[in-house]
This record gives sequence, C-alpha cells and structure tokens, in this order.
Amino acid sequence: MTEAADLLLTGAEVHALTDPDRTAEAVAVRDGEIVRVGPEYEVRFLEGVETDVIELDGGVVLPGFIDAHTHVQLLGQYELHADLWGIESRGECLDALRDHAAELDAESEDADSPSDDWVVGFRYDESAWDADRPLTREDLDAVSEDRPVAVFRIDVHSASLNGAALERLRDDLPESDVRTESGDPTGVIVEDALDVLWEHVAPDREDARELLVAAQERAHRLGVTGVHDMVRNTTLPWAYRALDREDCLRLRVRLNYWADHLDAVSEAGLAPGAGSEFVRTGAIKSYTDGAIGSHTARLGEPYDDNPEEHGQWVIEPDELREIVADAAASDFPVAAHAIGDAAIDAALDAFENADAALEDPNRRYRIEHAELADDEQIDRMAAAGVVASAQPNFLQWAGEGGLYDRRLGVERRKRADRFRGWLDAGVPVAFGSDCMPMDPLYGVDQAVNAPTDAQRISVTEALRAYTYGGAFAAGDEDRLGTIEVGKTADLVALERSPWEHSEAIDEIGVALTVVDGDVVYGG
Repeated sequence: MTEAADLLLTGAEVHALTDPDRTAEAVAVRDGEIVRVGPEYEVRFLEGVETDVIELDGGVVLPGFIDAHTHVQLLGQYELHADLWGIESRGECLDALRDHAAELDAESEDADSPSDDWVVGFRYDESAWDADRPLTREDLDAVSEDRPVAVFRIDVHSASLNGAALERLRDDLPESDVRTESGDPTGVIVEDALDVLWEHVAPDREDARELLVAAQERAHRLGVTGVHDMVRNTTLPWAYRALDREDCLRLRVRLNYWADHLDAVSEAGLAPGAGSEFVRTGAIKSYTDGAIGSHTARLGEPYDDNPEEHGQWVIEPDELREIVADAAASDFPVAAHAIGDAAIDAALDAFENADAALEDPNRRYRIEHAELADDEQIDRMAAAGVVASAQPNFLQWAGEGGLYDRRLGVERRKRADRFRGWLDAGVPVAFGSDCMPMDPLYGVDQAVNAPTDAQRISVTEALRAYTYGGAFAAGDEDRLGTIEVGKTADLVALERSPWEHSEAIDEIGVALTVVDGDVVYGG
C-alpha cells in the first residue's frame, strides 16, 4: 500500500520550471520531499486521514525563490531601524530619521537611562530627489547634533554621517574614503570607511538572532525559501546555526564567506557544501569595485556626470588574483563583486588565471552583478561557465532619464544588465536582490518589462533565474530549483499567474510558502 502524503497542494497551475517548463495540477509532499506531480485526480490517491490538503483556487505553484545574492543582516536591520526605502524627498527622509530618534529617546526614558544610541537609517536613495546629491553632515546635524547619526545609501557602498558620528570615528576612518569639500569632510564616506562604521553599529549575537528571526519572516512573506548570504565580520553565521540547532530555521542558507575569512573557514573544515540541511558553506566572496550610484564602480571610461572619475578599486586586480588562487588551493570557488566593465575584466582575468580550477564543473565561479559586461566579456563568461549572479531590480535605475542615464550616459545605460544577451550567449544566470529590495516578484517584473530589448527576458526565463538559477550557482540543482519528484519540497504559491499578468508581476501576492514540506507562510 502506498504511504499517504503529508501535504497536497491542489487547484493550481503547477510550473516545474524545468527546461522546458512542464505544468501540472497538483503536488504531493512527504517527509519534506516532493513525491508526486501531476493531474489532481492522480495526486489525490496519496491523500490520507492526516494529510493536509490546501486548495489554491486557481493559483500558481512554483519552486521556492532562491535569492542568490543578499545580505540578510540588512534585511533584519530594515525591520528594526529607520527604513528609508521609497522616501521621495530629502525633507521626508530627515523627518523619518527624527521620528526614529524620538522612538529611541522614548525607549531610553522607559529604561530610566539617557541614551546616546546611534540613530541609524538604511536604504536612502537620493537619485529620485529634486537634487541628486547625497545626504551631508549638515543635513544630518539637523536630525541631532549630540547623538551620532549614520545613514546607509541603498547600495551600501556609501553612507552619510553627522558631525557627532564623524567625531566619534575620525581617528579610524581611511582618509581616502572620506569625501571632502574645501578640505572639510562633507559627511559622506565610501567603501573601506564603511567597515569602520559597521564596527560601531553591527549587531551583537543577541541582536543578530533577533534580526534573523525578523528577516526570515519577511523572506517567507515574499516567497523566498533560500538565500545566498554574503557574510563578513558579522555574528549572523552564529545566529543561523543557533536557530538551526533549535529547529527554528526554515530558510536554506548558503554562507558565502568574505575573502578575509578564507584561512579560518578552511582551517575549520567548512568545505563548499559542508553543513546541515539548512546551513551550508558556499563560495568565497570578494570585491573588485563599488557601485554606480556612489560613483565607485570601476569604469573603463569616466562617469558621464563626473569626467574626472573612473570609480575605484576596492580590491586591486593583483590582490584579486591572489585571492582566487588561494581559494582554488582550498577547493573554493570565488564570487567576485564586479559592476563596471574594468572590474569585470579584472574578475575574469583572475578566474582564467586559475584555469585548472575552472575546469571543475562542480566549482561554480560567479561574478556578482556584472552590470556593464561588454560582448567580449559575455563570451568569456559563457566559455568559462562563469555564473552571472545578477540583480534585475537594479533596472529600476536604468530607465530613460534615470540614475544610470546621468551616471553613465545613454549608450552605457542601455548596455547595463543585458539579460537577453547573457542567456542567448549561454551564460548561466542566477537572480538575487542585494536587498534593493528583497522581493523576487519585483525583480522578475523588472526583467520582464525592462527598458530595452537587450535587457528584457520572458516570464519563464526570469522565474527560472530566481529558482533553478540560484540552485545551480550553489551546485544545488540536484535537490532544489525545480518541482520534480525526489526534490526538496520548497515551494511558493502565487495568487495570480505571472504569465497572464506579465505587465504587473510586482503586484501579484504570495499566497503560500512551503519550506521542507512545512507551510511557513499563508495556508
């Protein structure tokens, strides 16, 4: 007699997102594994007395979304600090920070002790404001002159500080990454200077656990069942493993450790893929350059709105080659952040320099972002099997008259994030969010409705990049990323079909999220 299933999802259009895509009417799950996919009458044979049956009333079932590039600590910070996403003016931004400061004051009064806690904000984006200039020390002094105030730009490659914060950090900030005007700090810091700031505002273990719980809940509401987390100098790996030991983690995590942790990771025996069902070691992460919005992405030609500026190296090409070689010696692939065309060249050179490692098909080298890849670089990526780990939500800045037009000019703006060209060339593509924002359906909408033909891909291709693509990038395609018998039951149900509502995919709601066969949201 066939053993009954634990969970049936019925009344739906099931998309396996295999290549080619296959559809069905229902899915059966037992012990966290998909055991049947097919017509509803057939799947119903596995219904038993204790089987949970969820009728989806015409919804769409997909593999769970895998965010292939994110920073879960930031996602939790947005829940617990001032989240400035979507604020449309400088004045509104400063008002939100003042409100947050007042909340901190009220909390300290309740505790009968004065507070000099940092006032911290995240995800401000000045590109949509009337004056496209970052927040300054003068702006933030209007929030507080006594307490340190720090606000991270949405790309987290620059931040703005008030006078009190500058004074507190002054002796430790690298001079080259502190922006000045007439010799005085403007309050804007970039790249390595942010490491100093993080030391003061990063969560301790107790806070990291709280952040992770909040972030996990938010991820589930968005249909995210797995993440590739880029972790550096953070207690989040401890928090992941603490929740995992307590059987409270319901998010599959690949920890991509920063290059400065390589020796420690190797000595601890954390080989790629090592770990538990939910927490596994991924690649070694490194930078090359910064970000377009902060003028720190490394370009071959100067910025259109600053002809003296080509961006900067966060990690010099020679050092990157050493990192890739050292990682290969420890059997680790590398995920290299590279946005500008000059930076992409540096990453590909470093990967090709470790050509013996590239010959291992199970070692997935990745370029994170790869936004301004030219035709030759795309061909090199395809030939070497290098994964393009991309963020389709970055296209929010690629419209006519948008940020990329101003920073890069029209020609380079149209060349950014050419997903159609990548796929046609045979480049493996994995989609992630970089938390700008973490919302797979928003990213899918951006890719499907992109500004140019070279950027625009089909609904199926975009969804595959956010499911199978992430699984492939981590070497997990045998267990995750598609809906097939024998694979892990990580699933998401949408309220409407993205194929039938392709003009507004970002408005489609998530009805249900299932991780390891357990309903973690909706239902």
